[in-house]
Parts: sequence; structure tokens; C-alpha cells
Amino acid sequence: MIDHTTTRRALLGGIASATALGATVPHARAATAPPMPSSPVSLNVIDVGGQLQLTQGAMEAFRTANPKLVSKIAFSQAPAPELPGKIKAQQDAGRVDIDLVLTGTDGLSAGIDQKLWIPLTTDYAAVLPKLQDILLPGALKMQGLAQDQAVCVVFCPAGPILEYMPDAVKTPPKTAQELLDWTKAHPKRFIYARPANSGPGRTFLQGLPYILGDKDPMDPKDGWDKTWAYLVELGKNIEYYPTGTGAVMKELAEGSRDMIASHLGWDLNPRILGVVPKEAEIGTLAGFHWVTDAQYWAIPKGVSNDKLAVLLEMTRYMLSKPAQAMTYDKGYFYPGPAVKDVPLSMAPKDSQDAVNSVRRPFIDKLIADVPSEVPLPADKLVFAFQRWDQQVGARVGK
Repeated sequence: MIDHTTTRRALLGGIASATALGATVPHARAATAPPMPSSPVSLNVIDVGGQLQLTQGAMEAFRTANPKLVSKIAFSQAPAPELPGKIKAQQDAGRVDIDLVLTGTDGLSAGIDQKLWIPLTTDYAAVLPKLQDILLPGALKMQGLAQDQAVCVVFCPAGPILEYMPDAVKTPPKTAQELLDWTKAHPKRFIYARPANSGPGRTFLQGLPYILGDKDPMDPKDGWDKTWAYLVELGKNIEYYPTGTGAVMKELAEGSRDMIASHLGWDLNPRILGVVPKEAEIGTLAGFHWVTDAQYWAIPKGVSNDKLAVLLEMTRYMLSKPAQAMTYDKGYFYPGPAVKDVPLSMAPKDSQDAVNSVRRPFIDKLIADVPSEVPLPADKLVFAFQRWDQQVGARVGK
């Protein structure tokens, strides 16, 4: 479970730097795909967002089905902050040996800022499916963050949601005021992790302005007066803020806390793995909007034409319904598919069995009915983290 939590944290860390940086890189390539290679190519894929468990199965299936195109796919992982410098150095040296990057919004936006990526969805629009036609509405919004430089391949509505043990929380809160009242009546029994280190923590932070009806949910500096005041007040009833979500789940499972801030992947996956009891329940607060998360495929400039041709074809496959159905996985990024009309019934049987063992039918209605919002852009999210650390985290229990 340690490794799993680490990769999950890396995956959810992708939401931390969502941004719409800069203008589109000027086109340097033709709009038609290069011809397919005369002999199979070997691909080097690097994952900086914990995405492999969601998309590796589809890549392996593509390789198996296309032995004349792909001889081997080598997979590696690295921290997102290390990636841009590494790719830039390879590009400057004229020797790019990273062919495909699997990334959340942090690695994506850093690469956009440094103009590292091939502008796939403009230069090769004729080769790829029309994303506006096939992507889910929330995934299409997240595709907008890619600035034409990458393709959104996995999507999660995320949160914020509350997770609780029903034997301890007999009447779960339905509004922000009820949550505050519950924590006053049950001090130290509610917890959430430091937002800078936790997907559910930062989803809770970014979701509160919608719940509280703040002036501008996308402006943590001047538009979150209600949110900051609420978090300070809530903090008076919180014992401490763990540095990661794994610790929060452990405390819920052990019974040292009764209710936590969570989101969809963190609700399903730990219950599938047996880390959190299956009987844990979830709820939402009145007025909530989903603050979404996504994963992307990006191709660095400098990749050879032979490899680019194959990668474009593999991206087409990744956006197909059979490949998308594999992203249900074990609820890790629930639902997972970025593409419309990919029900759980299309997923591999082990995924269906795992997800169905803990699936909550009302969630699909919430996903369909509740508005979704993209995360804050990177600069504003960094500001929100710093202000939270100073005004909320530093005043714990006061």
C-alpha cells in the first residue's frame, strides 16, 4: 500500500499546477502525420503523474496488436518537477530519447511554459479524433488547459466530498454550517490533509468558495473572504493537518477520526484495497461544484517522424472506447474515461468486479447533474496554498 499511496499522491499532485499558460506554440510541422515506419520502433514512455496504472494496459494492448509498428515499450517514472529540465537539455543537444510523457497538469503546464511539446491537437487535428465531439464535458474543459499541446486521456470529477463512518456520524452534515456545527460538537473528530500535499485537501480548499457562495471562486486573494474565515473557524476544532492523504485514510480506518475530506478516487480505491472499511459512507455539502482532475499525453518536440507516426496512432487508440474502458482500473481515478459513452460494463472483468464491490450508484447522478470547474491556475493555487499555511495551518486548534 505504501507504493500505491506514493503513486496516488504523485497522480493527485497533478492538480496542483493546473494552468492556462501562454499562447500556442507556433506550428513547426505539417498537418498530416508522417508515414508509418518501415520497421517497428521502440518507444520510451515516462510517467510523471502516477498514470501508468491507468493507461499502461492500453499501451500494451496496442503493442500486442501492432507488432509491425512497435517492438517494445519501455516505461519509467520520475517526479514532475525534474521533467522539463531533462527534456529541454535533450532538445538542446538534438537527442530526444523521451517519446511520450504521461502527466498531470503540473508537468503539462511547465512544458507549455517552456514550449517543449508538439502542438498535437492543432498540427495533427486531421489525424486525431475531434476531441470536442468525443470528450466528456468536464474532460473537454480540462483539455482546454492543454493549450493544444497535449491530449486529455483520463478524467476524474474528483470532489470535494465528505467521507465518514456511519456508526459514528448518525446525521451527516448537509451544509457548510452543519459541518462547522458538527466539528464544534465533536472536536478533533474531523480531519483533512494539508492542501499542498493532498488531492482531497486541495479539492476541499478549491471547492469551498462554490459551497459558501464566495465572490469569485477563481480568485483566492480577493474573492475568498468567506472561505478563509470559514477555514480558520473550522480549524479551531481540528487537532492537526496530516502531510498526506494516506495518513488521513489510516486515521479514518482506525477510528481515531470519524469524518474526513475526500474525493472519488480516494473513496473507491482504499475501500477496494481494504485500507478503509467498505461501510464508509460519503456525502456532499449544499452548493458544491466538482473541482476536476485529469491526465494527459504529451509528445516532446524532437521525436523522430517514425516514432511520431506510431505515437499518433497509439493516441488514436487511447481515445477509443475499448482503451478508455481500461482506465476504470480499481477506482483509482473514478470513473477514469475521458471519452463519452464508456460505461463500466465495457471495462475488463476484474475492474468491473472491483469497482462494483464499492460503487455508489448515486455518484453517477451527481457526476451528471453537478457543475464541474477546472482547478485554479498554478500561480493562484500557489498563493492559496501559502495563505492556507499561514492563516489556517499555522493556527491549528486555536
